Amino acid sequence: MRPQLPALPDTGPAGTPLTGGLAARLPYWEEVYRDLHAHPEPAFREHRTAALVARELAGADGWEVTPGVGRTGVVAVLRNGDGPVVWLRADMDALPVEERTALPYASLEPGLMHACGHDVHVAALLAACRQLAAHPAAWNGTAVAVFQPAEEVGRGARAMLDDGVLDRFPRPSVVLGQHVGPLPAGVVVTRPGAVMAAADSIRVTLYGTGAHASTPHLAVDPVVMAAAAVLRLQTVSARQAALNPSAVLTVGALHSGTVANVIPHTAELLCSLRTYDERTREEVLAEIRRIVRAEADAQGATRPPDVEPYDPFPLTVNDAEATGRLLTALAQAGTVTRTLPVPLGGSEDFGRFATAAGCPSVFFHFGGADPGSFDAEAVEALERGALPPGTVMNHSPFYAPSDRHAVAAGTRHLLTAAGAWLGPGGGTGTAPREA
Repeated sequence: MRPQLPALPDTGPAGTPLTGGLAARLPYWEEVYRDLHAHPEPAFREHRTAALVARELAGADGWEVTPGVGRTGVVAVLRNGDGPVVWLRADMDALPVEERTALPYASLEPGLMHACGHDVHVAALLAACRQLAAHPAAWNGTAVAVFQPAEEVGRGARAMLDDGVLDRFPRPSVVLGQHVGPLPAGVVVTRPGAVMAAADSIRVTLYGTGAHASTPHLAVDPVVMAAAAVLRLQTVSARQAALNPSAVLTVGALHSGTVANVIPHTAELLCSLRTYDERTREEVLAEIRRIVRAEADAQGATRPPDVEPYDPFPLTVNDAEATGRLLTALAQAGTVTRTLPVPLGGSEDFGRFATAAGCPSVFFHFGGADPGSFDAEAVEALERGALPPGTVMNHSPFYAPSDRHAVAAGTRHLLTAAGAWLGPGGGTGTAPREA
């Protein structure tokens, strides 16, 4: 059956009492998004962003705001009677990407861009915070807004945990997070169980013996060694193909030498590994070490290579019961929901919060593109579970969520998700207060 693409998110059905009057306020939050997009900041340097978050929350009644959590993170708490504690998380950092969107609000910071949509996440959570403060009669419990730094390097959630976020603020009954992507606004995808891969960045250093380019017989060339290793490493994913999903290994960078006529002493590979269980991860890491060591031995390397994993991301795992509750609430609000058949290959550090707290969590992906831009061919691709041809993905210098549709959709989804626990019939079953 052909899916029915949703109405424009800021004119469609309210879906939850918490979204009452939201459409009139959305232009302001869209402008906040454009401001954030124009001023991206990298991991642990989100000072302007954090100040904007704190300033906006200071203008919302009842929110207790604490900046500087985990270096540049912000945590805000809104207490509204008895009930569950729901954490809503948004990441804040940008990427070292040179923007090429030509948007009127494109990045003003050379070499930095919100290429992953974290600016959408921040604007949507701020809008949701204002709505929660404005409609206390619609919910009961405690809302905790977590604005996290340094997701792109996998260290932000750990920094906040190390800074005592679970001890300094109400511990969560559930942790909810979302991520914008190149789907039509009003569409949400997720799954119970593993929903995003674990990831490791891996630095491989190969050691040779340098020489003049005219005397290669006097050298052990690390460039040749690195080239051979890259080709051999391509077999790792192929050997995992029988697994569903299989491990993915990508060599994203090769650095060696500075000029054409000098054979350098070392070469460096930067690799990205995605896996879906710890056993596979350990097996693939061992295979990487075996391959690069064998290539170094074959070419007479002066010393064994160094293989250093860094910036690890855990497997993101959704609680099955909580995922069902969230998807039911979204579907009842008019959202088009889909259950992913297999986990996505991207990675997140979001899951560290719930793992440390010992509570359930749900992470979902939502569309941030104008639904009107999806023609019949694009809809047919979505029916098959594929993205339409020409889709611009996150992390591209051309990636640009719709300023109007993405913020509206993200805000509604957060409020609907929170309402599944905080609204009437959610959480502990505490009766809602009278208006």
